[in-house]
Amino acid sequence: MSGHSKWSQIKHQKGASDAAKSRAFSKLGQLIALESKKANGNLSSPGLLSAISRAKAANMPKDTIERAIAKGASKDSGNLEQVVYEFYGPGGVAIIVDALTDNKNRTTQEIKHLISKNGFELGAQGSAQWAFTKNPDASLRPNEPLIELSEEDALKIEEILTLFDDNEDTQEMYTNARGYERMSAE
Repeated sequence: MSGHSKWSQIKHQKGASDAAKSRAFSKLGQLIALESKKANGNLSSPGLLSAISRAKAANMPKDTIERAIAKGASKDSGNLEQVVYEFYGPGGVAIIVDALTDNKNRTTQEIKHLISKNGFELGAQGSAQWAFTKNPDASLRPNEPLIELSEEDALKIEEILTLFDDNEDTQEMYTNARGYERMSAE
């Protein structure tokens, strides 16, 4: 039985799941801090309540949520800002990326690089907004009809959305492609 420990079999799986959970908690913590800053720490603010409920749904610990709220409400909180990027992807699909950053220039260059690496260009502000309707919780819903993608375009959009998901500043991604309407970067 030498060399057959259970830990050696599961340590890589645990490491991968822990890394994914850490990325998700980091993004949710940023979102909670921003909403807390907007609401001056008022826990009854709809935006802050929504962010907290998303964190609870992801099983984020209560003390981590409270630290993020305190960080956003403190006077020395960083200058996080929300930025939105719009472009057209494979098959003419409108894509909107919602990001939260402390350095807008860095994030813009990272997003431009991800988009251009895949053969697309960043659109002007409002260029893809027409394809979506804003929900009461500030999320976006694609307008009908949704665009059907070919298998090749579906693979390309999955690749692009995965790249955005790996970017630490990305919060949400919205498309008007059937099956890819809203993706949370968690």
